[in-house]
Amino acid sequence: MAKMTAAQAAVLVMEKEGVTQAFGVPGAAINPLYSALRKQGSIGHILARHVEGASHMAEGYTRAVAGNIGVCIGTSGPAGTDMITGLYSAWADSIPILCITGQAPRARLYKEDFQAVDIESISKPVTKWSVTVREPGQVPQVFQQAFHLMRSGRPGPVLIDLPFDVQMAQIEFDIDTYQPLTPYKPAASRAQIEKAIAMLNAAERPLIVAGGGIINANASELLVRFAEATGVPVIPTLMGWGTIPDDHPLMAGMCGLQTSHRYGNATMLASDFVLGIGNRWANRHTGSVEVYTKGRTFVHVDIEPTQIGRVFTPDFGIVSDAKAALELFVEVAEAMKAKGQLPSRRAWADECLERKKTMLRKTNFDDVPMKPQRVYQCMNRNFERETCYVSTIGLSQIAAAQFLHVYNPRNWINCGQAGPLGWTIPAALGVRAADPARRIVALSGDYDFQFMVEELAVGAQFKLPYIHIVVNNSYLGLIRQAQRGFEMDYCVQLGFENINATAESGVEREYGVDHVKVVEGLGCKAIRVYKQEEIKPAIQRAEQLMAEFSVPVVIEVMLERVTNIAMGTEIDAINEFEALAESLADAPSSVAAAMLD
Repeated sequence: MAKMTAAQAAVLVMEKEGVTQAFGVPGAAINPLYSALRKQGSIGHILARHVEGASHMAEGYTRAVAGNIGVCIGTSGPAGTDMITGLYSAWADSIPILCITGQAPRARLYKEDFQAVDIESISKPVTKWSVTVREPGQVPQVFQQAFHLMRSGRPGPVLIDLPFDVQMAQIEFDIDTYQPLTPYKPAASRAQIEKAIAMLNAAERPLIVAGGGIINANASELLVRFAEATGVPVIPTLMGWGTIPDDHPLMAGMCGLQTSHRYGNATMLASDFVLGIGNRWANRHTGSVEVYTKGRTFVHVDIEPTQIGRVFTPDFGIVSDAKAALELFVEVAEAMKAKGQLPSRRAWADECLERKKTMLRKTNFDDVPMKPQRVYQCMNRNFERETCYVSTIGLSQIAAAQFLHVYNPRNWINCGQAGPLGWTIPAALGVRAADPARRIVALSGDYDFQFMVEELAVGAQFKLPYIHIVVNNSYLGLIRQAQRGFEMDYCVQLGFENINATAESGVEREYGVDHVKVVEGLGCKAIRVYKQEEIKPAIQRAEQLMAEFSVPVVIEVMLERVTNIAMGTEIDAINEFEALAESLADAPSSVAAAMLD
């Protein structure tokens, strides 16, 4: 047995659990852990500019690659509370991240010491486990349990709070005999799968709803095999986007109140049976339960027992890891298909495909200032199939889901339930840290971009290049649109007359913040465009700048101030504010146009 500090033991355990990268901000109360990180030298560290940013970097790192667990580290008190938003975002979307905080010495707990706060209690509602370690000898096993919990059942975040004296204490620990604990994942039985397929076979117009649990389980290929074996069309949720390629004949579009396709909603309303796998029936996907469930039979497969029946009671529920369930779904379905025991779904699938080809929204607008729809059309035409998009919330994200195309799992990285403004920049940096070669395009409205813009300096310092498209209408666009129901446009204008704007600077004075100057001041590169003809050259220039300087490059697209994006209160009552496509010439970058080409 070797003698070492508890902080050194923690670093050795993380190393054994596969951690190679951490994000954080050092400080007095966590310095013993940082000392151990420096001494061991096996875990890289990226210094964030804000501790919340570190937590979102950890999220992006986890979401980017199957098996990753992002680690974020901060000092005591406000660093821990700053990371609560990242923990909430990770908890809401079933993303495992490990948050480590420093804490005042044990003798100073509950004495209102400087920067001492009960972070264990504060973080419990948004973690799978939150613990302040009070005995140095427990540190190795607490870290072991943290990784076991993050990987078992429904994935999620854990917070470990380490008092200063606990980190510094000497303990006996034998890392050579250490082994990670085997995660627990519930698995469906064959009888359950056979019953679910029997219910599917009895339906005339069945659908599969593919949730983010399929991506978490790394089971997208199995989903496609199951859909192809049965001939059943697939409706991905926003978190499940990419589980089946957008141009696959059985990809029937997304359903929902905002991030949805016209053809996806129409197909859901025409269905009579839904098999949900790894999804949670989020309200932006369903709208009201009454409209969503009317006339349909439901089977729900989820790894978390308490998710079954949480939003509405399905006709049949199965508690299972998505991969374990899909392995059986494929096995049973392919065996039945070989024996001719599956009904033909050709007519139903063709009906869904016809909606996909005809129920389109117009993108081919020539207006200047630009309409956002045209921006996404340009993005589709200038970013290749393997592009990974990172976005968070707002009209920019909603329009992206309506108009962009995703062809692979983990190529749409989005915080689904929490939606914190400012998430996009640090998350994109985390994705880049996880994958140095991936084509990454982040997408923000101007307000999301401004929230944590300081994290661009991290990209400059640590050479984490990616393209960031900022669609700027100088408005809180989604909130302004929501205020229409209250007949107001109040406290949502971001524009002001920037006294430093000049004709030479190229920025419109009334748009307020000069993002180009801000970006350049943070050590990155920026390009501003006004017309659709300028977007392709801007993207080409951005690629050159990234290759030359290895920093993030921002492309700011100046939009018209007010655009209303399609959305509604029910999936059968979506307001279409702009003209619809009358032919493929109105939507030339749509999946339908690409499929016909």
